[in-house]
Amino acid sequence: MAAGASAGIGLGLSSLGAPAVAKAPKLKAQAPYWYRFNVGDAEITVVSDGWQMLGDPSNSFLGVPKEQVRKDLTENFMSPSEMNIELNSFVVNSNGRLVLFDTGLGASKMFGSKGGLLAKSLADAGFKRNEIDAVVISHGHIDHIGGIVDESGAPMYPNAQVYMSQADFDYWTDDKQMDLPWKKAFVIHARKNLMPVRARLVFFKDDQEFLPGITAVAAPGHTLGHTMFNIHSGGQSFFFVGDVSHHSILLIENPRMEFLYDTDPKQAVTTRLKMLDFLATNRIPILAYHFAWPGYGHFMKRGEGFRYLPASMNMNL
Repeated sequence: MAAGASAGIGLGLSSLGAPAVAKAPKLKAQAPYWYRFNVGDAEITVVSDGWQMLGDPSNSFLGVPKEQVRKDLTENFMSPSEMNIELNSFVVNSNGRLVLFDTGLGASKMFGSKGGLLAKSLADAGFKRNEIDAVVISHGHIDHIGGIVDESGAPMYPNAQVYMSQADFDYWTDDKQMDLPWKKAFVIHARKNLMPVRARLVFFKDDQEFLPGITAVAAPGHTLGHTMFNIHSGGQSFFFVGDVSHHSILLIENPRMEFLYDTDPKQAVTTRLKMLDFLATNRIPILAYHFAWPGYGHFMKRGEGFRYLPASMNMNL
């Protein structure tokens, strides 16, 4: 039927004597990698660091048969063999401050060559890096702290204080955590990015409003100090969920599934179930670091799991 419809359309145009389409060069470029929306009096700008390339998803999403992972993806029109997840950082412009959340992979190519775009995305969105007042880190993994410094070790955001949990700082800068090859790489990059800014690090605590309109919400399991954030202004709010889930189907519709890079997979599942239930029950908007661009939407309960509903992009601020 599809083939017939296509052929019919072609015949219809031909019979109308439509003129030949003029040749034009392929532009080979997308729109700039940023998107804005408002929450109360705060202006939020999502700025991408690009893609984190995971390869075969059945090697990263665990606790169920590999065939189930591939089936879930195929049924949702997603590749069952190659997974690229987004790196959705964002800037909050509120209360006279510019606050950047997470810094992407930086110069690291551990997860492929499609990351490291954050500096360009910020510039395209109209931000100068020396204007950033604060950098907030959800946890100490390479794809969240990799762009705090440049390749020479100089701070990318020279006028910013850096906020994170002390548990994650202590863990990911500890040489004793190099027991697995991937963890060794993570510790090396954490030390490279965090030690040069140690003097400007500020440790927040659970349920602390450590910056005006920004409250930390402990969500451990993915890492010891993994943290979500409640961004609130003018009676409105949304939650940045960090890595509570790495995928909008896997780990959401089957939230008891586990993820390769979880420090404590069982605790991560417990946290995910608790947080997804809270956010769905209270109908709170969320921004997810790894969901399809720009990663903003809602969770709703469905059966034994949940469903992610992306919000429509508003291009008329």
